[in-house]
This record gives sequence, C-alpha cells and structure tokens, in this order.
Amino acid sequence: MDGHSSQNPEIEPIVSGYSDLVSRGYAVIFRELRDCTDCGLELSRRTLRDNAHISYIEVVLFVLCALLWTTVRRALTDSLFKPAAQWWGLLPRDAAKMPESVWKLIFYSMSWSYSTYLLFFCQYPFFHEPSSTFNGWKSGMEVPTDIAIVYLIQGSFYGHSIYATVYMDAWRKDSIVMIVHHVITLTLITLSYAFRYHNIGVLVLFLHDLSDILLEFTKLNVYFKSRGGSYHLLNDMVSTVGFISFSITWFWFRLYWFPLKVLYASIISSVQTVPGIPFYFFFNSLLFALLLMNIYWFLFIVQTMVKVLMGQMTEVNDLREYEEEEGQISPAQHDETGSWSLEEKGKYARNGIIKEKLT
Repeated sequence: MDGHSSQNPEIEPIVSGYSDLVSRGYAVIFRELRDCTDCGLELSRRTLRDNAHISYIEVVLFVLCALLWTTVRRALTDSLFKPAAQWWGLLPRDAAKMPESVWKLIFYSMSWSYSTYLLFFCQYPFFHEPSSTFNGWKSGMEVPTDIAIVYLIQGSFYGHSIYATVYMDAWRKDSIVMIVHHVITLTLITLSYAFRYHNIGVLVLFLHDLSDILLEFTKLNVYFKSRGGSYHLLNDMVSTVGFISFSITWFWFRLYWFPLKVLYASIISSVQTVPGIPFYFFFNSLLFALLLMNIYWFLFIVQTMVKVLMGQMTEVNDLREYEEEEGQISPAQHDETGSWSLEEKGKYARNGIIKEKLT
C-alpha cells in the first residue's frame, strides 16, 4: 500500500505500557519539534490548503444530517419518550432527563455496533495493529464508503449534540466541559476526515462509544428505581451492575487502550510511516485534550466509588448533577393519579430541559 507495509522495518513494535509510551512518545515529539524549522501560521495555512479535502456536497450532507438528528430527537421526545415517562410515573426530575438518556442509548448502541463491525468483521486491522492506521496514506485519498458513513453519522451527531447540550439536555455541573468535549470531538472528526486520517478516527470512536452505552443504560435504571409511587429493587441492582461495568470499560477503553493504541499510533507510528505528516502537533494536542477530559470524568467515577465505600452513599446516583438536586423525592409526593402538580414540576426546571431554565 503505497510502499508502506506493516512489515516496514522502520516501524517500531507497539508500546508495552504507559512508561514505554511516555518515554518513546516524548522522544518522537521532541525530535519533531527540533526538526520543525518552518512552523507557524503560514505553514498551517499552506497545510490546510494543500491537504484538507472536503467537498461542498459533504458539508451540505453534514448540515442536513445534524438538522435531521435534532428533528428526529424532538419528534421522538414529544411523541414517545415524554408520554412513556409519564405513563411509568417517573419522578419529575427523572422524567425530564429520561428522554435524553433513551436517545443517547439508542444512538451510541447503533454507532458502536457499526464501529465494532468495521474493526472486527471487515478487513480493517486497526485495533490489533494500530500502526497500520497510517499505511498507504495520501493527501486527498479516497475514503472507503463504509468509513465515510461512520464519519457522516458521528460528525453530524456531534454537531447536533453541541446544540442539544445547550438547549435540550439536562444542565449538569460539567455541561460546559461537555460542550468543550463536543467541539473538540467535532473538530477531530471533521479535520481527520479532511486530512484522511479516517482510519485512526474509527478506532477513537470505537473506544469511546461503549462506555456511553453503559452510562445511559445505568442512568435509565437509576431513573426507574422510583416510579409509579413505589421503589423497584431490580432497577437498583441493575444500576449498580451497570455502574461497575461502566467504570471498568471507561478505564479499560478510554484510559488504557486509548493511550496505548490511539496515542501510540498518532504520536509514534504516524511520523515513522509518513515523515512530515500534516498537522502532527495539532491533532495530537486535540487527542491529548480528549484524554485529559476522560481523566476529568473518571474523577466523578472515583468520587462515587469512594462515597459508596465510606457509606456516604447507599445507592448509585449521577454525581454530575447539581448538589442541591441530588436528594431523592419520596414516592408519597405523587398525587393519587401518580402525576405531579405544576408547582412540583417547577422545582426541577433548573435541572431539566435547559431552555426552560434559561427563560
């Protein structure tokens, strides 16, 4: 493939651990910095002009799909998710957040399943051989249709998600960080497609989506613990198992495999396979920022574990919520029909749909 094969003797073997990644990665980055004698805005402009390839049709498709995600979500929320939450008799704050979790669970389940299919049931070896992600790279090379579909779906969804975090999702302690995350992710998706770094992009998406599935699944069971005026032990137990699974996959996929596979490929093997690869420092800075945010959110997971072990929390709750709204509401506060008054619903407007909070 363009003279670069996985047997290229210049490609070093995959790193053996964090310390190996740090030492070898530091050496490569330092060498690239030393050799970069023409770095600056002018080089960036030339690099964008010569290597970024996105057609107007692709931009239009992105915008249309982002609008489609928003339209479909609003339609499903109004016609299905909200009526279902009322029918099940969820607590008002849980009913306000349940549509968001159902929507994300559906999307991430489909997107992760497709990424899994590409990496393990097609001809792409990127997961087991991360160094192969840059084999045969050429500026403006054709993107395989199955990978282009991933990029269109994921890119338009994160474009929708920036809007949704501000105007549709529940507002949480880390919502600003979430917006930054979506902007960085959308930038990575867009520019990695434009620069034809799509192979490593599929690997990044695969390593992040599974924990999102387990997160939304766990949150739904937290919401369903108290419904219809009674407490449901099964949902409590499932939420605990879901939280444990979520914690394990978050660490294993995002804090273990992500550095050792993605950062290894982007920092070390990329310049060995493609000397002078465009936007090397820019892309690696964004990937490192993504890793830092994963560490930041992992602190919430550790915080939950510590509170449970110290007896400060007896059940799994979402520590991303505002503290004053974390207390559980007694099912006795339902009226005889299992519904809530406007006054009771108003208590949770600040942590429900944000557009209600801002008005």
